Amino acid sequence: MGKVYLIGAGPGAPDLITVRGARLLAMADVVLHDALVEPDMLHLAPAHAKRIAVGKRCGQLSTTQACIDAQLVAAAREHDVVVRLKGGDPMLFGRADEEMRALETAGIEYEVVPGITAALASAATLHRPLTLRGVARSVALATFSHATEFAQAGYHVKADSLVLYMGRDSAHEIAHRLIETGRDGATPVAIVEACSTPRERSLTLTLAELAAGDARKWLDPAQPCVLMIGEAFGLRR
Repeated sequence: MGKVYLIGAGPGAPDLITVRGARLLAMADVVLHDALVEPDMLHLAPAHAKRIAVGKRCGQLSTTQACIDAQLVAAAREHDVVVRLKGGDPMLFGRADEEMRALETAGIEYEVVPGITAALASAATLHRPLTLRGVARSVALATFSHATEFAQAGYHVKADSLVLYMGRDSAHEIAHRLIETGRDGATPVAIVEACSTPRERSLTLTLAELAAGDARKWLDPAQPCVLMIGEAFGLRR
């Protein structure tokens, strides 16, 4: 039996992976990687390492989670070092629980190596902290791929700073719902696409403008993005 490493690749830039993550990736025999992992990141693996794309992208053909679990187990039975390379951090919206359960059931040893999630990287690139003295004392990270999911549960989120993953397609509807449930329409919103990569760009507007659809033409459906909502994302004071 080999050992599996669930490694957070970080937000995109190859040099934002942790030192431990890069060291283990350089030892890999097999790398099963997400769709959002930048190609340059894969160059950190040895030339002989087998690279297997197992990504999931909304609206595109994707590898099922059951298939990924089976591939991890099979790879660990044949190789010494197996890396499961995940965008951001494995323990945040990374389906790590399913993979850890599969490995535990198969009796395979594993280790989780954390990574920088997009919320932290986006705050850094915007020069806007997620928390701000006297303004924002709480942060919520959430994912709602459909507006109906947000309508059912998202309105309960009362954090000062709200960061939404995978909310691009429903952004204007989510903004409407936030205003309906008490958020001021003048609340600042920042959208960051492809954070830390050469394709990175950002847009700032208000919650009312987002609800009106002002970001629709700007958003690129081919790029990952996060929506950052709250007073902490306004102009620096």
